[in-house]
Amino acid sequence: MESERNSEKMSKQKRERNVLAFTGATALAVIAVNFAITAFKRRHKKKDLQGSIVRVNLSASEILKLADKIVSKSKEVHDAVASVPLDKVTFMNVISPLAELEAQQFPLVQSCVFPKLVRTSDDVRKASAEAEQKIDAHMLSCSNREDVYRVVKAVAAKGEWVSPEAKRYIQSLVRDFERSGLNLTISKREEVQRLRDQIDELSLQYVRNLNDDKTFLLFSEADLSGLPPEFLKSLDKAENGIFKVTLKSHHVAAVLELCKVGRTRRLVAVAYGKRCGGINLSVLESLVELRHKFARLLGYSNYADYALDLRMAKSSSKVFEFLEEISASLTDLASRELLLLKDLKRKEEGELPFGIEDLLYYVRRVEELQFDLDFGAVKQYFPVNLVLSGIFKVFQDLFGLRFEEVLDAVVWHSDVRVFSVFDLSSNDLLGYFYLDIYKREGKYAHTCVVALQNGALSSTGARQIPVALLISQIQKDIVGHPSLLRFSEVVNFFHEFGHVVQQICNRASFARFSGLRVDPDFVEIPAQLLENWCYESFSLKLISGFHQDITTPIKDEICKSLKRRRYAFSALKLKQEILYCIFDQIIHSADNVDIVELFKHLHPKVMLGLPMLEGTNPASCFPRSAIGFESACYSRIWSEVFAADIFACKFRDGLLNQRVGMQFRNNVLAPGGSKEPIEILSDFLGREPSIQAFVDSRAECSL
Repeated sequence: MESERNSEKMSKQKRERNVLAFTGATALAVIAVNFAITAFKRRHKKKDLQGSIVRVNLSASEILKLADKIVSKSKEVHDAVASVPLDKVTFMNVISPLAELEAQQFPLVQSCVFPKLVRTSDDVRKASAEAEQKIDAHMLSCSNREDVYRVVKAVAAKGEWVSPEAKRYIQSLVRDFERSGLNLTISKREEVQRLRDQIDELSLQYVRNLNDDKTFLLFSEADLSGLPPEFLKSLDKAENGIFKVTLKSHHVAAVLELCKVGRTRRLVAVAYGKRCGGINLSVLESLVELRHKFARLLGYSNYADYALDLRMAKSSSKVFEFLEEISASLTDLASRELLLLKDLKRKEEGELPFGIEDLLYYVRRVEELQFDLDFGAVKQYFPVNLVLSGIFKVFQDLFGLRFEEVLDAVVWHSDVRVFSVFDLSSNDLLGYFYLDIYKREGKYAHTCVVALQNGALSSTGARQIPVALLISQIQKDIVGHPSLLRFSEVVNFFHEFGHVVQQICNRASFARFSGLRVDPDFVEIPAQLLENWCYESFSLKLISGFHQDITTPIKDEICKSLKRRRYAFSALKLKQEILYCIFDQIIHSADNVDIVELFKHLHPKVMLGLPMLEGTNPASCFPRSAIGFESACYSRIWSEVFAADIFACKFRDGLLNQRVGMQFRNNVLAPGGSKEPIEILSDFLGREPSIQAFVDSRAECSL
């Protein structure tokens, strides 16, 4: 909060608070202007944020010193906990010290780690990466401390739970130790570590193989008809002036979506599907085999059961049931979509058969014909300052919050802004968030939210408040040229700001269950839910305005077209995603699977008769099964389904209904990971979640 320095400052704060209470276009215009000029009103004397122990502007040497202190303090606490005699263990002398260490050290760890994402200094980024490696190595050693495991297990065996959340916390500690193999014999534990090392090395090898692939195809300008001149200019050329198209994703996506020549699309799609050929196929087969061995050593029947044990889905049978139900529900709609695409190809290319390589191109062609959308014109309605002020208004009104800028906070760059978040009714400080949204050299290239400090309740009853950071790479305003957002960037902002509020509104007692540290199947549901506000006319007009006159909101016709386009051909696209999810689930839940034959069998079955491209390699087509989302590829669809259910049931008829918004804040966001996600959602909905709203939303917007 701002300190009471002088009457002028207090007067200014009062004016800002009043502005945020206004409604309608006038308020948004005033807020947007305020957003644009506050950068010039920074105070010279900077201060730390009350209640935050995040250190945001450390030098390279300070980062490395802090990392050493973190490791030293952690070792001290773990040694003390391990020294408690087994017949003397209690919650207070074993569990409480570990929980408080976790809460207190997380913001310090983040102080060392997040600079590599945002700082301009090479030395600072290098020190940040070095500190992260040091801290990660220490954390790994802590997870293998049998002496600490023994005393935690002894507390669990006593069954004297302080609260249901404390019970859940102790069980999670035991589970994590046992997932590291500490309940096994020493020889089996060594085997677990050996397998883990092999899996890590093969995963890295898989990525290296793809990254090192230098394959390219040669095409004439006629072969690349339909691709924009700026794309052609970006391509390297062979000696005879022929264009080189690589198999990097940005080249492949452009060709498959924009190239008018069917033969070119097919050649690129086949080559992309053959990347690394038998090399990565062999790597994937070895990875799957090692993962099954690893899981069975830890007491699971297969790797899928090991991976899903930490997720809402819980079992591969539940995932199969979910995917098959979604796929079957979308079959009729997907069949109609495919027929439409086939008809258009027949009109444009004759009787050539429709293949999977034609999907992106003809989806785009139908969208061009069906929707009167010029995204260059749409962009004119989304100046970044207005979008931010509109998002602020929606989130404040919906969730009973008040945002107030902290003008004299310590930051790592002059572009960074800091906001306090207060409860609207009680005026209690709930947390802070940093906005670092403008493009600069050396900064992380994508939009994301980073938890800097997790909420927690100490043993004395004092609450540690959460702190979040939203990073993006938006072009800054230039005089006469305001920074404008593409519509996809607006949706992304709404999504990520959902994560900010998710972090801030959590009220779990343990940092382990706070904010974004929730079930991986659950963490995206709030953000996916809030994307819906970008497709409703009422809320779209709150976050938009023509950049030359921001009191002129986006047109109704544009809003309707954006909403219809959102789910255009969504059934067919989902079928393709479901295909890969089923493939991923099968190879991680069964032994001795012929990966190529499995994919060849599944492809026409799921994709309505469309065959797999001859000679393609599923290990190249879908790398998420190899690294990052092994046995969890379904999770994006899972969260989208439940988000659709919540929106249809609770919010569609009241986009700014604060009563429902507060229920969501208190009953879904506040518990975080302290309760089972399915229990949280069922309590909020008044029933078990359903897929029906998800299926209906696709059918409503069908062409």
